[in-house]
Amino acid sequence: MDYTAKEVLQFVKENDVKFIRLAFCDIFGTLKNVSIMPGELPRAFSQGISIDGSAIRGFLSVDRSDLFLIPDPATLSVLPWRPAHGGVVRMFCDIKNPDGSVFEGDSRAVLKQAAADAGKMGYTCRIGTECEFYLFETDERQAPTLNPFDHGSYCDVSPLDRGENVRREICLSLEEMGMFPESSHHEQGPGQNEIDFKYADALTAADNLIAFKSAVKSIAAINGLYASFMPKPFLDQSGSGLHVNMSLSRGGINLFKERTAGHSAEAESFMAGVLHRAAEITAFLNPLTNSYSRFGCFEAPKYITWSHQNRSQLVRIPAAGGEYTRMELRSPDAACNPYYAFALLIEAGLEGIKARLPLPAPVDMDLFVLEDGCKDGLAALPATLEQAVELAEHSEFVERVIPKRVLHRYCKAKRAEYQKIQSAKNRVQAEHDLYFSLV
Repeated sequence: MDYTAKEVLQFVKENDVKFIRLAFCDIFGTLKNVSIMPGELPRAFSQGISIDGSAIRGFLSVDRSDLFLIPDPATLSVLPWRPAHGGVVRMFCDIKNPDGSVFEGDSRAVLKQAAADAGKMGYTCRIGTECEFYLFETDERQAPTLNPFDHGSYCDVSPLDRGENVRREICLSLEEMGMFPESSHHEQGPGQNEIDFKYADALTAADNLIAFKSAVKSIAAINGLYASFMPKPFLDQSGSGLHVNMSLSRGGINLFKERTAGHSAEAESFMAGVLHRAAEITAFLNPLTNSYSRFGCFEAPKYITWSHQNRSQLVRIPAAGGEYTRMELRSPDAACNPYYAFALLIEAGLEGIKARLPLPAPVDMDLFVLEDGCKDGLAALPATLEQAVELAEHSEFVERVIPKRVLHRYCKAKRAEYQKIQSAKNRVQAEHDLYFSLV
């Protein structure tokens, strides 16, 4: 439900809410929050709550550090795993400078602009995500181990699938929070799970993904487990991806028509735009050194190609009809900042429409088993984070979407991560130490 500020104040008063979490993300997509008491909520709506921007990685320096969080009342959500008495709610926030202007590091604002750009052209982009994660056992101190919670495989049931009750608890909590999971199941890896979401507008989809990750981790912890969204926790097992389903509509009509009728020219140019910019935006879709261990195996793509249904492609058109007709991008992982990721994808698609880019011919082959010589001429995704950062840093397209200083800070941080992992004696252990508890 979309609340107004007045309705939020009334809800808090009538429902014994004692803590309001004002949530936001740093430029890397890490969730942060400040908790306030109900008496401070009117001031939060009218003036904002101050935070130290110099203490947030990628934001500001100490000589100009004041920022203000302005809660978005439409994002009000109860946190159902917290006590009902003296309850806790959460709202996502816009981040403002002291003069009231939009802070350049507010990634949510970047996605709002991309959605507005689509609207100016008469389009609405809807996004639904399919998010994979692993559940791990914890030790006697509740610290995470690398022991998976079970040894089930794709779509297994209990007792092989020990995660079904945790997934059930997650899905029920998400519904209470106003989110709409469509399906859930055990994935291919031991202890690996997937929960898929119904499509929503781009901003809501990004908010929901951030909220989803937090809910999964919180509910896993309540059950004595640790949830990790690390893209490749096991080199010899399936990686965890974030499949991004996108549809484009104009006047309420989905332009990704039923497959039997073909796609509209606009939908094809939208896909062509995403394919055209895929390599340049990969640093934002796959932001960890560990992300690149996924590519090319266990149904994770490596080449910039598309096809119908084929899961070895970067973009596929699933066998669905009506409102569910869409394109599915299979390369991203949940370590990304979804606000930047979705904004870049939307703007790339819009650029394709403006330029009337033709959609390349589909590659109707299984690229996982095709001999290397047969793949000659196929453009590939960056092979390392270093290559991806280099492409992003010199992309005039990325610089049009991501504020210049933010892009510089982001690339500088990611290049430092890459160098740190490369210089480690044991790179696998170094990645685990850096990322396992982070994502």
